[in-house]
Amino acid sequence: MGKVIAIANQKGGVGKTTTASNLGDGLAQKGKKVLKVDMDPQGNLTTSAGIETEIEDRKNNMYTLSDVMLEKINNDRLLDRNEFIVSKSLTDIIPADMSLSGVELALVNTMSREYVLKEILDNIKASYDYILIDCCPSLGMLTVNSLTAADSVIIPVQAEFLSLKGLELLIGTIARLKRQINKSLEIEGILITMYNKQTNLSRQIKEILEHNYGQSIKIFKTPVPKSIKVAEAPIEGLSILEYSPGNVVANAYRNLTEELLHA
Repeated sequence: MGKVIAIANQKGGVGKTTTASNLGDGLAQKGKKVLKVDMDPQGNLTTSAGIETEIEDRKNNMYTLSDVMLEKINNDRLLDRNEFIVSKSLTDIIPADMSLSGVELALVNTMSREYVLKEILDNIKASYDYILIDCCPSLGMLTVNSLTAADSVIIPVQAEFLSLKGLELLIGTIARLKRQINKSLEIEGILITMYNKQTNLSRQIKEILEHNYGQSIKIFKTPVPKSIKVAEAPIEGLSILEYSPGNVVANAYRNLTEELLHA
């Protein structure tokens, strides 16, 4: 059965989508069968993969994650995987668009609402080695669904002080969810992103994380540096590993892949 990893942080702009995209491709380049799940209504993972999902422009009746979840919520029916899983060059992806925002509202009055995504993924996880969930920047029901479905969590943290402020809240939420809903949930590690080794600030953030959390939570060895190529790659519908394989960020995600595989 595939290992399900949620990539979560309630703060936006910390590198969740970049990590889901590049770690997924890194695992695929190591011969692993990978599914990426876009659990963010902004659909950035979907867009960065070059998949068009606007409702008025859908082709071949392609469904998004919201369609799959609403079908499960309303009719207790699982759609056929061929209706909503899109195959890209290296990995498969379940796309998302803004309609996913409506699912969060629908979940409020749903029985066993925390388990909707888990039931969907449990039906297909045997086909994959890894399933990576790109969580939305909140601690609402979509993220709770992601953490309920996951075996572990990777927490990207941007190398700035504001990113540290919400980390305690997120770790507390994960601990509470582990006690009450998903007893097997573990924190895979904290990934430092947008790191600039030339600045005192980045080095300070790394030291604070290691001092405050390093004894109880793994801090991945290789921070992910900043690079303009990261912003360019999604324009081409590619991960940085495909777009610029020799880039420092691509090298960082290859190192992260190795850490994950040999943990």
